[in-house]
Amino acid sequence: MDFTFLIVIFLIGFIGSYISGMVGIGGSIIKYPMLLYIPPLFGLAAFSAHEVSGISAVQVFFATIGGVWAYRKGGYLNKTLIIYMGSAILAGSLIGSYGSRFMTEGGINLVYGVLALIAAIMMFVPKKGLDDIPLDQVKFNKWLAAFFALIVGIGAGIVGAAGAFLLVPIMLVVLKIPTRMTIATSLAITFISSIGSTAGKLATGQVDYAPAAVMIIASLIASPLGAASGKKVNTKILQIILAVLILATSIKIWMDIL
Repeated sequence: MDFTFLIVIFLIGFIGSYISGMVGIGGSIIKYPMLLYIPPLFGLAAFSAHEVSGISAVQVFFATIGGVWAYRKGGYLNKTLIIYMGSAILAGSLIGSYGSRFMTEGGINLVYGVLALIAAIMMFVPKKGLDDIPLDQVKFNKWLAAFFALIVGIGAGIVGAAGAFLLVPIMLVVLKIPTRMTIATSLAITFISSIGSTAGKLATGQVDYAPAAVMIIASLIASPLGAASGKKVNTKILQIILAVLILATSIKIWMDIL
């Protein structure tokens, strides 16, 4: 790896992890397209979709650790939600990540595009009164949460994304979880999901270790910084940032697919 390659990969990891810590996602919604499209702009070798999904899976594992650690105090982590959605998404991500070895690059990109499009649509659904609910009075359908987490896990395992970009809109729109609790809890669930995705990608030889190591270092630095910023930013602004990121990524992926 030359110096330019190291810097580019580190910056991709840092920017993606900072935003992921701030808005409660693992960061693959941002880093997947960045890893695909940015290195060639600097004359560097392009990663394949399989390599990008493998690097993303490993990086998300470490990015979410930093985010959860930053949110560990303040009552933002809903333990019941983490148990139900975490166990279901772990099972789904193991199935999806193992099955991805039998898919073409076009198939992986198509799954990613469909997930991003669904998430983008959901983020623009009105979410009134969510943040007026006290954190200790939050209620939700446990089995519905587990069902959605299983489906998200399978799709996310395929693209190595851990699925938080879909979990967040589901938690906000379907389960009616307040924004800051959604951000903190989704990071914890994403961490659990990334265990399955990472194990599957490592077992099937889809991880390029050198760039993955650079991304991990960037994640451990940037994710806690992003989480600290997320605690201070207005929840409406956080929702808008996430919605715009997901929509932009969805448009770019579908432009390439079509």
